[in-house]
Parts: sequence; C-alpha cells; structure tokens
Amino acid sequence: MDKPSTLLVHFDKGSAAMANEIKADLEGSDVAAKVEAMKRAVMLLLNGETLPTLFITIVRYVLPSEDHTIQKLLLLYLEIIDKRDAAGRVLPEMILICQNLRNNLQHPNEYIRGVTLRFLCRLSEPEVLEPLVPSILENLEHRHHFIRRHALSAISAIYRLPQGDQLIPDAPELVERALASEQDASARRNAFVMLCLCGTERAVAYLLSNAERVMEWPDLLQMAAVDLIRKVCRPPNRADKGRYIKIIFSLRSSPSTAVLYECAGAIVSLSSAPTAVRAAAETYCQLLSSQSDNNVRLILLDRLNELHTSHRDVMVDVVMDVLRALASPNLDVKRKVLDLVLDLLTLRNVEEVVLYLKKEVVKTQSGELEKGGEYRQMLVEAIHACAVEYPEVAGSVVHLLMDFLGDTNVAAAVDVVLFVREIIETNPKLCVSMIQRLSDTFYQIRASRVCSIALWILGEYSLSLSEVESAIATIKQCLGDLPFFTISEEGESADSSKPAQPVVNSVTVSSRRPVVLADGTYATQSAATEAISTPSVTPGSLASTLNLRSLILSGDFFLAAVVAYTLTKLVLRLEEVQPSKVEANKACTGALLVMTSILQLGLSSYLPQPIDNDSYDRIVLCVRLLCNTGDDVRRIWLQSCRQSFAKMLAEKQFRETEEMRAKAQISHAQPDDLIDFYHLKSRKGMSQLELEDEVQDDLKAATGGFTKETDDANRLNRILQLTGFSDPVYAEAFVTVHHYDIVLDVTVVNRTKETLQNLCLELATMGDLKLVDRPQNYTLAPESSKQVRANIKVSSTETGVIFGNIVYETSNVMERSVVVLNDIHIDIMDYISPATCADVTFRNMWAEFEWENKVICFFLCAMESLGNFICTMFPILCSKLPQLITKFA
Repeated sequence: MDKPSTLLVHFDKGSAAMANEIKADLEGSDVAAKVEAMKRAVMLLLNGETLPTLFITIVRYVLPSEDHTIQKLLLLYLEIIDKRDAAGRVLPEMILICQNLRNNLQHPNEYIRGVTLRFLCRLSEPEVLEPLVPSILENLEHRHHFIRRHALSAISAIYRLPQGDQLIPDAPELVERALASEQDASARRNAFVMLCLCGTERAVAYLLSNAERVMEWPDLLQMAAVDLIRKVCRPPNRADKGRYIKIIFSLRSSPSTAVLYECAGAIVSLSSAPTAVRAAAETYCQLLSSQSDNNVRLILLDRLNELHTSHRDVMVDVVMDVLRALASPNLDVKRKVLDLVLDLLTLRNVEEVVLYLKKEVVKTQSGELEKGGEYRQMLVEAIHACAVEYPEVAGSVVHLLMDFLGDTNVAAAVDVVLFVREIIETNPKLCVSMIQRLSDTFYQIRASRVCSIALWILGEYSLSLSEVESAIATIKQCLGDLPFFTISEEGESADSSKPAQPVVNSVTVSSRRPVVLADGTYATQSAATEAISTPSVTPGSLASTLNLRSLILSGDFFLAAVVAYTLTKLVLRLEEVQPSKVEANKACTGALLVMTSILQLGLSSYLPQPIDNDSYDRIVLCVRLLCNTGDDVRRIWLQSCRQSFAKMLAEKQFRETEEMRAKAQISHAQPDDLIDFYHLKSRKGMSQLELEDEVQDDLKAATGGFTKETDDANRLNRILQLTGFSDPVYAEAFVTVHHYDIVLDVTVVNRTKETLQNLCLELATMGDLKLVDRPQNYTLAPESSKQVRANIKVSSTETGVIFGNIVYETSNVMERSVVVLNDIHIDIMDYISPATCADVTFRNMWAEFEWENKVICFFLCAMESLGNFICTMFPILCSKLPQLITKFA
C-alpha cells in the first residue's frame, strides 16, 4: 500500500540488488562514494524498496561523519524510513538516533543545527521527540537567526501533534516571549504563525497592541497578520471587525504586491460596504496595471469578476482602470478585460468606453501588434455589443469600423459587416450615411462572405433614387467589363492541357463539399474558400476595384447568385422610384446582361468547375422575374425579406430581456423573515466605514446575501452512501466536481465499542481517473467519526468508476478487517457545463475538427467493407444457386 511522503525525487532505474553495493560504499572511507551511496539509498526507499539491513550500517559508518552533505542526506534517510513496526510501536533502533540528533542540536555549526531542527518538523513520534525537547528550547536563544527561525518552526510542529501539549505544555508562552524580542523577519513570522495556530488569543492581543506599527512590519509578518484577521473575523465572531478593517486599510500602502493582494481579498471577505469594496477594486486595478506576468493578471481579473457579480454598482466606477489592462500583449488577458467591461456598461460610462475602444482599433492598423487581426476582431465584437445595448453610440463608431470591411482577417471583416447589418436596421437615422459609406468602400472587400452580406445590405436598404443608382453602379464597377470571357479564350482553355487562368489573382476553385449552416444543417456549396477567395492585388490599381469579378472567376457561383438577387431587388425598387421608364428599362437590361454573362461563364469550359445547380436555378429565377413581374412577387422581394430580418432581431432582443427578467425574479428572502431596523441601532463611536458595513450586512441578510448559492437540498442529493447501516464502519461521501478535479469528502463513523487502529480508506479507479494522493491511516475511538478527503484527477470525458474498501484493525482480532464500499460512478455530465459561441466561432471549430471528413471516411469504410463482403459471398451464392433451385422446384 502507498504511504504518505514529504519527499519526491525522480529515479529511473534501481533494484534491491544495489543494496550490497550501497553497503560497501558506506563502509568505505571515501566521502564522495558515501554521498552517492546515501543518494541511491534514499531514491530506492522512495521507489518502494525497504532495505532493512542498511540501517545498522548507516548507524555505524554514517552517523559519526562530520561532512555536511552526508549529514543532510542522513536526515533525509531518517525522514522516509519506517519508524514503527506492524503493531504501531516505535522501532527500538530509533533510540540509537536520539543521541545523534541531540548532538546535532548542540553542534557548533549553525547549518547542522538548522537542518536538524527542520528535520524535527517532520517527525511525529513522541517517543523520539520527548528527549530532544530541552535541546530544542535552548535553540530559541541562539545568537544566529537561522537557528531561532527553525527552532520556532519545530516547536510549532511538535505542539500541533496529538500529544504535543504534553511534550511542550508552555509552548505558546515561550513563543510569545520570543516574538516580543525577535528582530529577524522570518523568525518573527514563524513565531506569529505558531501563535495564530495554537494560541489565537495571544496572537490577537499582539496584533492589536501593535496596530499602529503594522506598517513597519516586514511583508512576511504582514501576510500572517492578514491571515489572522480573516480567521478571527469569521461569522459569528465579528465583534471587533472595525478595528481589524482599519489595520487592513493601513496595509494598503504596503510596498509588497503580495500584501496588497491579500489585503484586497480580506477587505471583501470582511465587509460589503461600498467604501470597502471600492478600495478592494482599486487595489486590484493597481496591481493589474503594475504586474507584467499574464498569469497574475488573469487571477486579478477573476477577482474583479467576482466583485462584479456581487457589487456591480461599485465596479462601474473603476471600469476605465480595468480598460488600461488592454495594454497587455496577451490575447487571453484582453478577452477577459473586454468581457468584464461589457458587463459594467452604463449610460454614464459607455461613451468613454467606446472612445477608448476606438483608439485601440486605430492602434491595430499600425501592424506593430503580434496578433493584430484577432485583437481587432475582439474589439469589433465589443463595440458591436456596446452599440446594440446603447444605440446612441453607434453613430460614433460605425463609420470607423466600416473601414475594416476589407480586412485581411476574414473573421474580423465578417464581424464588422454583421455589426453594420444590425445597426442599419435598428438605427434608421444612420441608414443614409451608412449606405453611402458602404457604396464607397465596397470595392475594398476581398472576402466572399463579407461581399454576400454587403450586397444584401445594399439591396435591402438602398431606398432613394440616388442610393439605388449608386448601388447598381458600384456593383457594375466591381464586376468589370462584360462578358467575362471571349469565345477565343474558351477555345484556348479547352485545347490546353491545363485550364487557362483568368487575369485576376487567386483563382483556386474549391471542391464541392458540405458546409454547415447557422442552424447546424448541411448544404452543398460550390464556392472558393474565404482563405483563397481573397485576391492579393495592389490597392488603388484597376484590379483592386474588380473584387466581385475576381471572386466569380475563381468559381464562387454562390456569390454570383447573390449578385443576381441584389441586382433584381435594386431594379424592382428603381422601377418604383424612377419616374423615367426608359432609365428603368435600361437598368433592367443591364442586370439581365450581367445574369446571362454569369450563366454563360458557368456553363462554359472556361473554368474547370461548372456552376452548381442551386446557383443556376436562382439566377434563372431572377431572369424570369425581371422579364415578368407581378405585384405579389414584388411585395415579397421588396418587403418580406426585411420584415423577416427585423422579426429575427426582435426575437433575439426578447430572449435576452426574458433571461434578464428571470434572473431578477429570483427571491432571496421569505415573507416571514425577521426585520431588523438598522436606523434604531446605536451609532456612537462608529466610523463612516463601520456604519456602511452595518447597513450592508443588514441588507445582505434581508436579501439573502449570506445564503449559500447551493442550498442544503442540492447538497444532500450529492451525498452517496458507501456502506450499509449494519456494518461496523459506516461511510458516506460528498462528491464535489470542479472542472477536471473531483474531491471526495468521506465521513467515516465507528459504530462499534472498540478502538479501530490503522483505519485506512483504500480507493481505486477505473477509466481515465487518477487518484492524486492516498489517504493516511487513522485511529478511530469508539462511536466517533473522521473526515477523510481524497482528490481525483479527470483526464478525459469518459465515464469512470471509483471503488475501494475500508481496512482497519482491532485489539481483539489479529487479522485486518475489510468493509467493501459501494461503487461511485462519475458521469461525463458532472463535469461538462453548457456554453454558447458565435456562428463564426462554431464554423471555425467545426472545420478545425473536420467532423465531415470523419463522417465521410466512416461511410466510405463501411461501404468498402460491404463491397468486400459482397465480392466474397457472390461466388459462393452462384455455386449454390443450382442446388437451391433444384431443392425448391
């Protein structure tokens, strides 16, 4: 069975056969060989070997050595060997060690004394420690602080043992006197921590008597003081909370960042007053801007997020301080900052936030940032969220963002065009300027999907005569001269071994493969991928304005169908707003020419990939519609599409409103709860912070702020019974699942009238579960209970099983008794939580994981297996066929 160890050393290979070599080296006089032999002995013991014959050799040949390295290795060896026999009694050989340890504690060398005192901190055998206590106490007055520091740690460790108060009964008084005269920072910290653990009243008295000088303490002692305040001020011990809060507020000016972080956490745990919460938030923001380590920044942002969940009104005031963390180059930090800031938006700060985000967007244009495209996409999403929640700020950012429609980062460009599409519907006042801006910048767009959405916007929201004519002219300019090819070019392309490439760049054609739509369904689309449909052309050149032409010539007939749809809508609207029928007919003829040219290109051999049937049918429908238009069809094309989009936005807003309303309706107080009138309380001698804290405590009590998030009923549902009620040992487990960690809190109850010795909870796992540490042995008194904790790591999403038993010994029975435990089944749903993601993110992840390829490969493998089976069985069936015919005839 595995045993607990305080030492971990990596050792690749070794065997018990090495014991003879180790013994020979230890008996020699070479110091270097002895050092290596001791190292190998320690590593073999850590690997599970016992080496029982080595102890006497070490006592004879290693104990007398004066070499410091050998003495240190000797202490490590004594730390890991078994010091008790099978019955739990201390081995008689350990008495031989006591004299050597006493000599070390009185050694003239400070290092030998120090490492020996540190070794005694890990001993738990009272029989070995008792004769050493006088020597340990003498080291409290040693001249060197290194000795005093470890002497205080040894006294603390001994006093906290089960029989420690009998070994050193006056330990708290001795440590208190040592603390009063000590000058070394680490020694003072060790003494103060010992008083916090073993004599809390003395530690509190020392702290309050030195409250005015806490700022002069070293940072180690300040950290211990903050921990003591947290321990003392736990409910219901909140009598002197005001005095403790003043001490913590004074520590906020400490130069140590660790002290500042602990102070902020202590302030939040002690008080919920706005002044206290604001001070904690300012401290976190100060650390956020001063720390360069990204892990520290992520932790600080988590703390700020926790403050936001319970004190949003206070956090609103520090939103600009949080935004300064965007200076970090790490994208994870930037993402957390933006998520936190978006939750803190109000009418008062939204303009400042948007202005800051605009400046950050402009910075991404310089190209100095390592991942400027991804950061720009995050900024666009954040500005989009600001504009949706507060439409009045949309006008100040939308024109700036429209400059990024031609961004090389396709995801960022898609976010921008989706933002434009939503804002143009929800802000009618911006419609005219946005349509004009979109027409002016349309030629810069290089991504197929962005072009499709931008064309839909032009077709739906170009309402006036000038807007419609400008949109038609923009599309024709981006398409270039018609037709797309000549008959001679088609012949040359058909005669050559390789198809002739169009003049424009980026003509790689994608294969026909299923794509995932927004609702999760599949559709067949023959179009170039966005990565290859971004032609690299020189800005300002003639080819740079022919973005639609280059994408269509690359085989993107889905975009060609969108162009046909957009031209159809624009022509139908032009017929309504254009008084001249001649101009309307001219525009209709031009649109028909574009559509027929696209059809001619798709049906020709000029491109290696012909037009797909879906795009062909859509373009033919547009041609027929322009040739013969009815009022019902006109109404559907010009009104229904926009109405459907407006309805989709309204449903989205309604869902968000309902979710917020459902959260607001959660009741934290019951009608018959006690009412406490805080205005009737005495305010004599209370500071403003204490008054605010009293009020906030009363409000939290009234609104359920002191109630736990998980009620007792849910906790009871997660308790699993491990043994039967008639078993001599009853056990039940409370399972806590946190991400990839599983914690088992097992309650073990001795239901017999006898003392159970060496009681151990033995656990094993099945599946991808790993037990982190083995629970130690315990001695359980009659009819008493014990809490045992076991940590388990989850390494995959498979279902796992935890099983085991409880083993114990009694004085009457020589053999060990075993109680088998019920199995604990860990389901995948226990550590998987639902989440949401945007359509673009979903599509990217789906393409990255290549689910379609795996499904297709599985289908092809199944078909291949079926074909092999048929090929194997067909000759056998043919040979048996005459016999079957004869039999049935």
